[in-house]
Amino acid sequence: MTGRPAILFPLFAGLETLAGVGPKSAKLFAQIGVERPRDLLFTLPHAVIDRRLRPTIRGAVLPGTVTVEVTVGAHVPPRRKGGPARVFVRDAETEWQLVFFHAKGDWLQRQLPTGQRRIVSGRLELFDGIAQMAHPDHILRPEEAADLPAFEPVYPLTAGLGQKAVQKAAAAALARAPGLADWIDPALKAREGWPGWAEALHAAHAPRHLGDVAAEAPARQRLAYDELFAHQVTRALARVSVRRGKGRATVGTGALQSRVLAALPYRPTAAQTRALAEITADMAAATRMNRLLQGDVGAGKTLVAFLALLAAVEAGGQGAMMAPTEILARQHLESLRPLADAAGITVEVLTGRDRGPERAVKLAALARGGIHILVGTHALFQKEVAFRDLRLAIVDEQHRFGVAQRMELAAKGLTADMLVMTATPIPRSLSLAQYGDMDVSVLDEKPPGRKPVRTALVSTARYDEVVGHLRQALAEGRRAYWVCPLVEESELVDLTAAEDRFRALRAALGEGVVGLVHGQMAPAEKDAAMERFVAGRTRVLVATTVIEVGVNVPEASIMVIERAETFGLAQLHQLRGRVGRGAAESTCLMLYQPPLSEAAERRLQILRETEDGFRIAEEDLAMRGAGDLIGTAQSGLPKFRIADLERQSALMAVAQSDARKLLADDPGLAGPRGAAVRVLLWLMEQDRAIRLIGVG
Repeated sequence: MTGRPAILFPLFAGLETLAGVGPKSAKLFAQIGVERPRDLLFTLPHAVIDRRLRPTIRGAVLPGTVTVEVTVGAHVPPRRKGGPARVFVRDAETEWQLVFFHAKGDWLQRQLPTGQRRIVSGRLELFDGIAQMAHPDHILRPEEAADLPAFEPVYPLTAGLGQKAVQKAAAAALARAPGLADWIDPALKAREGWPGWAEALHAAHAPRHLGDVAAEAPARQRLAYDELFAHQVTRALARVSVRRGKGRATVGTGALQSRVLAALPYRPTAAQTRALAEITADMAAATRMNRLLQGDVGAGKTLVAFLALLAAVEAGGQGAMMAPTEILARQHLESLRPLADAAGITVEVLTGRDRGPERAVKLAALARGGIHILVGTHALFQKEVAFRDLRLAIVDEQHRFGVAQRMELAAKGLTADMLVMTATPIPRSLSLAQYGDMDVSVLDEKPPGRKPVRTALVSTARYDEVVGHLRQALAEGRRAYWVCPLVEESELVDLTAAEDRFRALRAALGEGVVGLVHGQMAPAEKDAAMERFVAGRTRVLVATTVIEVGVNVPEASIMVIERAETFGLAQLHQLRGRVGRGAAESTCLMLYQPPLSEAAERRLQILRETEDGFRIAEEDLAMRGAGDLIGTAQSGLPKFRIADLERQSALMAVAQSDARKLLADDPGLAGPRGAAVRVLLWLMEQDRAIRLIGVG
């Protein structure tokens, strides 16, 4: 199938081909993301108005929408210019008023002739104890009652676009929805009691009560599943295409691994052992590994990564580990060196700083296999960097490295297995949305000996007290981070600037004790400031959030976060994870400015209650929603029209296993269900997926 199937053409025509949509309204529709009839099908009503006829307004819940048959009484013209005209009406039990602003007198008389019966429907409110309906939505003769739907769907709007226009266009789009062969697994559809596709669309656009616009309504669940399933089929195809890329079986002997394990002062956790087994099994297979290693702060990802790299070396190959910044690359090197010494292998670092003869020496050693493991920034994948036999590439901190970059690395003809590490616990539904093309290993327990971090909330009014405690802690030889919200004073946000805080703390604690690092510094300056803190020459590091990812200073045991209420949950959790890495008892002080908003208070309370990053991430998702949680723009997170990742995470998991099973049974999507799924991919505009099938 080379292009979009003809059966879908009517849905992808211009919006103006629908009755009642002209060039002007098409522009307005575009503002709510509707550019073709297809988009209207997936723009579902978010509420429903009950317009069933009732005999009287008595007993109605006000303010609210009512539909009543009335006898029209006296018309009272406006008392003053621009004031309202009133029309008295009487229903079966009581008298009340209709109110109109700027109405032409004869229009009102024609619409509502005194003494006649009319059906009026609109929002009724109480003003000074009198029931009033301003500008009814509908005024009908009793014989026209059947024209008014008992339940009216409410669609998202934009200025200039009214409900009636959207309702009419949606009905026209629905009339075009073709009958399509079902792409959902029949057993799943039967188990869930879901309707067919066209039936689900009609039901979702014609809600009969509030339950019908809830995410749990069967028609909506079915349509949400279609979206998630199309997305997961695309991810599964990407996964198959990476695996189809030439892979190599890398089987370690275990000799180097056992040397390192024997040298460790502790035993790996069950989670570490399990993750390593999953990774080495993937490496031993002939297909390419594409796995995500997801672990909370301090769950021991580095050890698992290193043991995996050793398997590559044991098999006679090399490994590479890529970090997002130079400082993190150098830190990985520091943490891997002692392990490499225990194994008796060579580890080197390569960053943009390496130039000239020094760089040439490293590149030559790499090409002949003299360097077993190379750590570095994305400079590792430049053209002139040639490995003798790269078997495993590890990428740290996924967020800066999306599906496109992963496919690009694969396209470099690297037959290497790929392992991505992230320290950000992500709720399962999001990790499936974001990393559906990967297999996931989770480290969900802390290695023994990591002490919990005591977390306290302190009002900014007690700043002097906090500085006093800090002075005492420094006297005992401890080290501290002090995190500030912003770098430069901004008139708009009165947050203490890092430079001011640095000066104040230096004055209070002494010259040479306090260091400063922030985002505006040149990388070399930043690294130098960090290195002074790591070496213990400065004892307090004042910083903006540049330290949240990966920095490892086991001697630092105090973390002060200023204006903690301005940070997100995940960020606070990451920051707190910078302490509690050494032998000392660690403390995290969250300084907040009262009064706290309800949401901020809840965030800070959750952090006091738990150090479980996965629980924190679930809470964060519930509080903020998926787009905010990982910044949709840079996350590669898809925008779904119907599916709701927060509330329908279980559906996403079903969609993933279903998509993977489908491709295992029918890799070319050639069977009857495969053909239906191809139509779904075109319908959901997953063109990349269709290209991937083409590649196959």
